[in-house]
Amino acid sequence: MSNDNDLINAIKSHNPFDRPLVVRSQNIWVTGFPDVPSLNAHASDAVFDAIERVRTKQQTVIGITIKAERGLGKSHLISRIRRRLQNDGSALFVYTSEINDLNRIKAEFLRNLANSLKQIGSQGMSQWRELATAIFNEAHNKAFTPDEMVSHFFEVLKVDSKVVEHWTDTVLGIKHDVENPDIIAAILWTLSSNPSEERYAINWLAGQELPQSRADALGLANSSAQDREAQAFSTVRQILDLISDYKPIVICFDELESILMCNDAGFTASQVTAILAKDLYDKIKRGVFVTAMFPQTWTDQIRALKEAESVTDRIAQKSIELTYLKSEDVIALVSQWLKDFYDQKGLTPPHSVYPFDEGKLRELGKEKPMVRKVLQWCAENWNIPLIPPPLKHPVESAYKNEIAALESKIQDDIEDNNKLANALRFSFSTLVGQVVENVKIIEIVDVKTRSADQGYINFKIVGEDNGNVVKIGVSVLEGVSGMFLQAGLKRLIEYKKFDLTRGCLVRSKNISSGTKAKQYLDQLMSKSLSGEWVSLKNEAIKPLLAINYVMKTRNDYELTEAQIIDFVIHNRIVIDNNLIRRILSDPSGKIPEDAIDEDI
Repeated sequence: MSNDNDLINAIKSHNPFDRPLVVRSQNIWVTGFPDVPSLNAHASDAVFDAIERVRTKQQTVIGITIKAERGLGKSHLISRIRRRLQNDGSALFVYTSEINDLNRIKAEFLRNLANSLKQIGSQGMSQWRELATAIFNEAHNKAFTPDEMVSHFFEVLKVDSKVVEHWTDTVLGIKHDVENPDIIAAILWTLSSNPSEERYAINWLAGQELPQSRADALGLANSSAQDREAQAFSTVRQILDLISDYKPIVICFDELESILMCNDAGFTASQVTAILAKDLYDKIKRGVFVTAMFPQTWTDQIRALKEAESVTDRIAQKSIELTYLKSEDVIALVSQWLKDFYDQKGLTPPHSVYPFDEGKLRELGKEKPMVRKVLQWCAENWNIPLIPPPLKHPVESAYKNEIAALESKIQDDIEDNNKLANALRFSFSTLVGQVVENVKIIEIVDVKTRSADQGYINFKIVGEDNGNVVKIGVSVLEGVSGMFLQAGLKRLIEYKKFDLTRGCLVRSKNISSGTKAKQYLDQLMSKSLSGEWVSLKNEAIKPLLAINYVMKTRNDYELTEAQIIDFVIHNRIVIDNNLIRRILSDPSGKIPEDAIDEDI
């Protein structure tokens, strides 16, 4: 046992339970919270058994639905599954929780698929590189590891600039069911040691339009936005089939209830996702689907679908309910968290739940609590400090959690126009009634458009400037180029059509001279239109993305909208943000000097 003073000092210096206790999407991919294998072992064992049955070809596809109330550990369970697969390499893992546009669910799933495969797999490199290596090895009868394959790619590319084209032809000689050869080429490009080539290849696989110079350099065909949406499901199916040639694929759908919207047909996120899972189930060669939801969601939404039997027969071949904790579970949970804490400090406590009283924890277990409630109790009862700690705003931990998560995924979020636009729109909504840069903000509204014009002007800021009405149309055109960029700028200068007094482009990347998009930009920046181009900076958009994530998942964090807005106002997160102020300020009429050239 360690010295009493060392233990007391450690306990006083840090409360390991004083942290956001919500498992968010980013936590799935990192070590995250301590895992207690005995908790809900019946559920994870069922999933691992299903993976083994598919891996050994006893069954081709298995659908599992996990039902549990909020806080019972659905996401903890999914994180456990992900860690096991990363350790044993028995399957590749795909996680879907963030859906920005329910009307484009197939394209949204393709984006989630591409982003999931960017994560580190069982061989220390991305799952994309694991797949690319397996494809190459089969076609060339080799046994490279992903690490060796990246080195091999680098050496061959130095002497043969068309190496990917040649390798693709060889792969197509054995993969007769691949409909789009560019999919093979793009997967092979993920082996590049050049980060930009790897990133653009993955962006293409995610369904994004590439700058034409980049598409030409990689030998990949750009499709129109309409064609990409139509092709999304086919691309998903072909990628999943390629994976299935080597390993099962485990696809997890989670946090569906946090998406508080419906598609144009009136279907909720849970319903849209369940139908997608059913369609995927029917099309892929082999895999395991894990869908997590509340019991009420299952009853009120999934069972209410017209095609309910068809959906449930597939996604819920096995239906598993998570259980509330018992006294022994509470002891196991707290012991594991404390073991991690004391191991990091190099200390040995007198007993496994020190400084808590085991009897009190067992009494707590008799109430059949949720995991989150036990951890909250531990946070509140962590020793008795001599000096009361300063009161923390209830939103602070959640906000810091999301800021930290953005450190690793900011580049992905910066390329997602919907996320950026949603974050800006929410931020401006917190300023209604306030005066910023001489503009009194009255309301934030949608721009009324026909279907052909939708998606280009994200929202409109209505306000007053020295007694004059201002209507600023905001277009976030960051992760786009080519025809979509041109179409967005064309709408942004049509003030009369969309009832604007000013257009504002938000973008970090340059716009090439000699293009139609540049002509529209010049009109926007002219004296007659007095539009503005505001440069998008990571450090400015990061806090806005973070607080918008907190707002979207406020139910998981057990926060209210009023608490979040109070935190935003109290900490001046929005009102002092440079990006927000630049959008509202008088237009400079100048092109940002720090605009990034995509082709460099």
